[in-house]
Amino acid sequence: MRKLDSYKNNLLERLKQFSISIIKLSSKFPKNPAGFTLADQLVRASTSIGSNLVEAQEAVSGKDFLYKVNHALKEAKETYYWLELLNDSLLMPKEELMPLLQETEEIVKILVVTVKKLRTKKIN
Repeated sequence: MRKLDSYKNNLLERLKQFSISIIKLSSKFPKNPAGFTLADQLVRASTSIGSNLVEAQEAVSGKDFLYKVNHALKEAKETYYWLELLNDSLLMPKEELMPLLQETEEIVKILVVTVKKLRTKKIN
């Protein structure tokens, strides 16, 4: 059981650090309507990944847990979209975005595997 708790804590800490990186990056966005909109959307989506997993820890049922983890996955995919948009619009240097794009890909993969495993179990 301790190993699982350690894994959860490590993932939550990783997501918190990821969110902090996004918040710091957003402060460098252009101070124009596009920059403000992208910063808002990206910060909301990226910070929601971890918050949904924290909520999942208090799920009242297996279905509720799956729903919250699946919602975290959706937010991770949305985060990737906003990072791609930033990259493609050339609003931020590619060197700053690539590590975050890679981390987002890894987070998505972790959550996809988690959701698949949960769906194969009997959920009540």
